[in-house]
Amino acid sequence: MNILKEKLLNKSAILGVIGLGYVGLPLAVEKAKAGYSTIGFDVQQSKVDMINAGKNYIGDVINEELEEIVESGLLRATTDISQIKKADCVCICVPTPLDRYQQPDISYVKNSAEGIVPYMHKNMLIVLESTTYPGTTEELLKPILESSGLKCGEDFFLAFSPERVDPGNLIYKTKNTPKVVGGITPECTDIAAVMYENIIEAPVFRVSSPRIAEMEKILENTYRNINIGLVNELAMLSNKMGINFWEVIEAAKSKPYGFQAFYPGSGLGGHCIPLDPYYLSWKAREYGFHTSMIESSMMVNDRMPEYCAERVSRILNRQEKAVRGSKILFLGVAYKQDIDDYRESPAIKVIEHVERLGGEVIYYDPYVPEFDEGGVTKKGESELTIALLESADLIIITAAHSNIDYELVQKHSRVIFDTKNAMKDVKNRENIELL
Repeated sequence: MNILKEKLLNKSAILGVIGLGYVGLPLAVEKAKAGYSTIGFDVQQSKVDMINAGKNYIGDVINEELEEIVESGLLRATTDISQIKKADCVCICVPTPLDRYQQPDISYVKNSAEGIVPYMHKNMLIVLESTTYPGTTEELLKPILESSGLKCGEDFFLAFSPERVDPGNLIYKTKNTPKVVGGITPECTDIAAVMYENIIEAPVFRVSSPRIAEMEKILENTYRNINIGLVNELAMLSNKMGINFWEVIEAAKSKPYGFQAFYPGSGLGGHCIPLDPYYLSWKAREYGFHTSMIESSMMVNDRMPEYCAERVSRILNRQEKAVRGSKILFLGVAYKQDIDDYRESPAIKVIEHVERLGGEVIYYDPYVPEFDEGGVTKKGESELTIALLESADLIIITAAHSNIDYELVQKHSRVIFDTKNAMKDVKNRENIELL
């Protein structure tokens, strides 16, 4: 039996995670909970200090569990990349954003791989979890890691296993979400699969190559991007036709087969769905292929924040008010309900459009007390009061947080633009307008 596989099975292997954010920290916690000695790596000293103190900063991690595994010595964090030499298996969970030209920025992945090289050793497994374009593992990571003098598939093992984190999901977490694993060689796949099978409770689906696993992740999120683009476009059309599109969706959901409900909104948020199609479109150009359907949906979704700002203008105009000088209260700046994550949040993009039109913007979000907008920190209101609601010329709901009293909002607001159908259960709808 392979030495590393044996160490994984008897849990004597030391596991590492590079990047302790929304993906990396929950993964590191599950590794430690499974009984493996785990080292977390991050460039931010503040995160490292919090973890080593047993203090949590990720919503999907249970505070008591983190404190327990840190106190037991199963999990520790460091900024010292040289500690990688102690690890038998390393998962790379770093950001893969887009640059200013909407092209993949894989510098974090590249830097992580280069940081590993001086400390690589035989019988080491490296798994990339960061979402990226098909070919990254083989074309970028493999050559960098082989510059160590070790040969992939013989001296060390390399695989891709896409993260499937859905922040705020009350049912599916890291532990019970199935994993997909594709290695450079069959043995790479097998060893990576064995690691995950000993960490999570869900099935591990093995595929024939990293490219398959990379494309699978792109398919997941592009599927959602396209369908959300469809309902966003139909929502804009329905508004022109005087049709309540939210009711249309509820009616369509009555069909027990052949339909999956997607919902319109002010745009796409988070670190995956808005970005992943750009990765595929960028890579497709290398093959002279034009991803027309994907790019069309991206255009619709990218247009939604501006469209919502236009609707704000029209709603205020009916109140004989201009956007300029009007006080507009945003309810929610997180990218989805009941979380504190505002990465790529469409709400912030709507705010930017409204501010360009001269609107006086304030916001309330119980999960996001402040956020950074172009290097400037914007602070939210500390409490959603009757006085605050009554002072606004318009309320716009951009995140459907469940801990907001929408009956109170309806009762004390002049007019409400609900982009999330958050007020669907409010009976008095005379001052509510839906997206």
